Amino acid sequence: MSRDGAPPRARLAVLLSGRGSNFLALQAAIERGDLPARIVLVVSDQAEAPGLKAARELGLRAVALPRRGEPSREAHESKLLSALAEADVEWVCLAGYMRLLSASFVARYPRRMVNIHPSLLPAFPGLHAQAQAVEHGVKVSGCTVHLVDAGVDSGPIIVQRAVPVYDSDSPSELANRILQQEHKAYPEALRRLLAQRWEIVGRRVVFAAEKNL
Repeated sequence: MSRDGAPPRARLAVLLSGRGSNFLALQAAIERGDLPARIVLVVSDQAEAPGLKAARELGLRAVALPRRGEPSREAHESKLLSALAEADVEWVCLAGYMRLLSASFVARYPRRMVNIHPSLLPAFPGLHAQAQAVEHGVKVSGCTVHLVDAGVDSGPIIVQRAVPVYDSDSPSELANRILQQEHKAYPEALRRLLAQRWEIVGRRVVFAAEKNL
C-alpha cells in the first residue's frame, strides 16, 4: 500500500514504432482511473515516431533507441534493457513495436510483457494481419492481447475482441475498425492482469473469478 492507503500502481514501459495510438489509449485509461498503473517510460526504435512526441507532450519520459547503427540485435537490446532497468519498469507493453525481441530479452520479463495484435490469434500472426484476413476471405477478425513468449504472436491469450469483415473491406478499412477495439481491449487486458488474481493453465490465462464459470 502507498502512504495514502491506495494500492501501488504498476510501473509500465511502452515500446512503440509509430503513432502510438494504443499507448495513448493506455494513458487515457490511467488518467480516467481505470488502470492501476503509470507509464514511466516510452521507448521507440524510430527517432521521429509520433508516439514519442505525444509522450513528451504529456510530460512522460520518452527515449529513442534506434536499431540502425548498432552492431547487433544484442547490443541494441542491451541498451533497451538498461533503459528499462533505470526506469525501474515492472511491465513492458508492446504497442506497435515493429521489432522482434529475442528469447533472452523476453525472459527478463517473464509473464510481465504484453502485446496486442490485429487479428484473432492464432489466425494471421506476424505482419499485415488485416490484409491476410481480407485476402483469406474470413467473415470475422479482431484483435488479441496476449502475454509475450519467445515465439511470434504465440503467447497465452488474455483478451480478444471480434470485428466483422465485410465483403467490401479493404485492409485499411478493416484495420481502422479493428483499431477501435484495440483501444478498448488493451486497457481491459492490462487492468485484469494488474487487478485480478490469475495463472496460466496449459496455454490459457485463467482469472480467479472465472475458474468456476
